[in-house]
Amino acid sequence: MSAFLFKSFFRFFSLLPLGVLHRLGALLGRLTYAASARYAARTRENLRQAGISSDILPAVIAETGRSIAELPWIWGRPYGEVLDKVKECVGIEHIETAQASGQGIIFLTPHLGCFEISALYAAQRMPITVLYRPPKLGFLEGVMRAGRERGQAKLAKADVSGVRLLYKALKRGEAIGLLPDQVPSRGEGEWAEFFGKPAYTMTLVGRLAQSSGATVLIAYSERLPQGQGYVIHVEPLTLDFARPVPQQINAALEQAIRACPAQYLWSYNRYKVPRGVALPEVLP
Repeated sequence: MSAFLFKSFFRFFSLLPLGVLHRLGALLGRLTYAASARYAARTRENLRQAGISSDILPAVIAETGRSIAELPWIWGRPYGEVLDKVKECVGIEHIETAQASGQGIIFLTPHLGCFEISALYAAQRMPITVLYRPPKLGFLEGVMRAGRERGQAKLAKADVSGVRLLYKALKRGEAIGLLPDQVPSRGEGEWAEFFGKPAYTMTLVGRLAQSSGATVLIAYSERLPQGQGYVIHVEPLTLDFARPVPQQINAALEQAIRACPAQYLWSYNRYKVPRGVALPEVLP
């Protein structure tokens, strides 16, 4: 697809009501599940591994489609209109307490619900630098950056220069955002249990938190039915640096996911083994 054609489609879909996009997304989810045996098998296997009842599989399929279909609306609508769709922030007091400390905030937002809107919501309250991986298709980056870098939000590439920006932001007492369940590259993670199976998990969070004294918060946005909007949930995570931090993070993520299991991205290859990384014989 050419850049012009993509941007034209993107603009068209951004004009549709969120409820319409969510209905289309549910259909997209079902079609994708039916068309890709590999995608379907991974979704079922990840649910089974987590001990989540297969009864929610239809809801999982629909919510995954909605997470894609809502992107033009989240990125393409005016910033204020997007923020108006956040109906409540449960745990906002944790953000306020962290801001008052002046030590910076590390927001950990897993692939749960509408993770795109979480940073945009935070960006109305404080400067936030979000780590991201550039898309493989170059023409998508401009659309992504325009949609994400609003309010006081800015992006940092997932490389050495981007990590430096995260450290500098925390040093200034600002916020940063990371996807803690994204599989890191070799040398950037360690094995930790995630729903009972080894998952290569980033170590960056522990290094950032220990060096800066920043408050760590788990944040995710629950998608409300029929395009009504979103509810953001925020919970503090107190890390014990005498114990493996990745395992503590994964345990906190499991708790958040179990609270809203249908909206987790179960199709994501969370148990991927990065190139050059050996599986552990025994988890620490």
